[in-house]
Amino acid sequence: MIDSASPATPPKAVILLSGGLDSATVLAIAREQGYACYCLSVDYGQKHRAELDAAVRVAKALGAIEHRVAKIDIGQFGGSALTDPTLAVPTDGVQPGIPITYVPARNTILLALSLAWAEVLDARHVFVGVNAVDYSGYPDCRPAFVQAFENLANLATKAAVEGAKLTVHAPLIDLSKADIVRAGTRLGVDYGLTVSCYQADDAGRACGSCDACRLRREGFAAAGLADPTHYQNA
Repeated sequence: MIDSASPATPPKAVILLSGGLDSATVLAIAREQGYACYCLSVDYGQKHRAELDAAVRVAKALGAIEHRVAKIDIGQFGGSALTDPTLAVPTDGVQPGIPITYVPARNTILLALSLAWAEVLDARHVFVGVNAVDYSGYPDCRPAFVQAFENLANLATKAAVEGAKLTVHAPLIDLSKADIVRAGTRLGVDYGLTVSCYQADDAGRACGSCDACRLRREGFAAAGLADPTHYQNA
């Protein structure tokens, strides 16, 4: 929740914004809680680059103070179907274990970038849209990871050493996808602006069969809300 800053000067927060459903919801939550939101998206070599265009739309629609896109090509190392053109995105349903769509160290790197910008902004808060309920089994989406990164941030930064503790917020961590959709809808998120698909086309239209599409579609169905996703075969 919000800290003791003056009501006339809302506290700053860096919001990791991928352009997908979860991160758009997190931005809406941070805004509702009274934070001045600075959004960071990362061009990390992902094949589904339409999400970066979606992030621009979402940041504008939800009133971000500033939105930046940082470029760091972790995709050059391969190892994930989201970055390696020789690896296919699975479309046979969510399976047990860590899937090939896991990008090695992605959330660690993205949070580190957000931490760097937060220090420059004199911000004490970072928001990330990780979820440990309806998700694909990624190890860097677990509560233990979020807590460990917050501990690291408060050991490794000039701001923290000088007494300005940083908090990593993961407001979706224990929510189902349906709960996330309901929360965002209540806060006025236009999910038609977002892109969650692992293999969206250049226009941002979703494949409808990857894990991200399945979880998203099931979330809207369970919430009893219309799915505004733009599908390739619609």
